[in-house]
Amino acid sequence: MELKRRDLMGVGMGIGLTWAFLPIHVSMAKAEAGSGVTKTSNGKFTVYALSDGTVRRPLDAGFVRNANLSEVQAALAEQRLPTDHIMVPYTPFVVEANGKRFLMDTGFADNGPEGTGRLHENMRAAGIEPNTIDVILMSHLHGDHINGLRRKDGSLVYPDAKVYIPRPEYEHWMSEEKMNAAPEAAQGGFKTVRRVLQDYPQDRLEMFDPGKPVEGFETIAGFGHSPGQTAFSVGSGAESFTYLADVAHYPALFVRHPHWQVQFDMNPDVAQTTRHELLARMKEQGGLVGGYHFPFPSIGTIAAREEGYSFEAKA
Repeated sequence: MELKRRDLMGVGMGIGLTWAFLPIHVSMAKAEAGSGVTKTSNGKFTVYALSDGTVRRPLDAGFVRNANLSEVQAALAEQRLPTDHIMVPYTPFVVEANGKRFLMDTGFADNGPEGTGRLHENMRAAGIEPNTIDVILMSHLHGDHINGLRRKDGSLVYPDAKVYIPRPEYEHWMSEEKMNAAPEAAQGGFKTVRRVLQDYPQDRLEMFDPGKPVEGFETIAGFGHSPGQTAFSVGSGAESFTYLADVAHYPALFVRHPHWQVQFDMNPDVAQTTRHELLARMKEQGGLVGGYHFPFPSIGTIAAREEGYSFEAKA
């Protein structure tokens, strides 16, 4: 049966939450305390990649929508990576700039699968107390990014921090019309956003339009993976850091082959265009990049290849 774009959007909404909680087949990746911290500085700002955990996900034929499993496995084998599973990291970032601490996405808190919820442990290993976070920049509102704002018991994890959310993202997930039109399997993503944000203190929430600056950061529309996904950039040229969130997802596949479409992209065609544009921009301007599902050290640069790009991890 051929799926229409509207159907793909519905599938994407459901899978977005599935990605957050993952199938029961995953297993925990062990990590020593403090091993999930990467720190770098250029004198004007400091960037920390802080792992919230890693899980093992079986690799199946549906992971890349528009490539055969054999092609995907060959790409992984070429990079000496396992071909039967993927180790999936969840990596929020903290940037110290302009006299403030900015947290980019929030992980799971205590809402995720075994092996996650390690963000605060790694914050403290980096010398950062969670209550010193001033501003939270949300790239989008899939469960693995937003659940870390509120614990299972309903308490707020960062009650004093200002939370910036892309307006089109908020309007999509908080829309009763879109929720009611979504298939039952896709309703979980809407419910997660409501659980976290429905009665969030209004003086702590701030909507922004992607493309307009926020607190000294450039915001870059990265739509496709979700309706309002946004990348954030601080600094300029080679002295910059850009958080790509899920624009390129797992870099061994989607940075190297930006035309490939991960199954979690809600609008895969738009996501593909966004990915090409942002990776080309990162390659041209230089500077450091980070991605939410980039393996540790999670901070590096984008370089050109014959086909696509490569993520070169910072030594």
